[in-house]
Amino acid sequence: MSSESTEVWTGWYRDRRGAEAIVITADGGRVTVRVRGIEYTGASFAALTAAGEGGEALTGCVLEWDLPLPVVTDGAAQQATLSCLLTLGERADLSLTLHYGGTAFEAVVAGGDFEGALARLRRQLPDGADFGRRLLSAV
Repeated sequence: MSSESTEVWTGWYRDRRGAEAIVITADGGRVTVRVRGIEYTGASFAALTAAGEGGEALTGCVLEWDLPLPVVTDGAAQQATLSCLLTLGERADLSLTLHYGGTAFEAVVAGGDFEGALARLRRQLPDGADFGRRLLSAV
């Protein structure tokens, strides 16, 4: 996937005031989400701030989304779903669950390190299995 590619995922934003549907956009260098009319953007999920100078950090909330992430074993791709749960508070906690082959593989990381969490999931896959595509490194 080139750095010009854009991924779009739908999910949910939740905080003390309630919940709303969101759209997350990720390209080769930025992650963007609009919450209650305010656009938040950053180099990673853990660094989302309101667009513009001096923008406030997105905090005190939970973001949830699912995305398709095929797993390839012995050259054959099988559909899998990656469920993501990001808690933004004093720190960012990211939980990824890969639903594949009747099993749920889990990785939880502090700091919202998406690539680190994916690496943990990859190590849990059966021998010879790997993700069928790369996810954007920005997330």
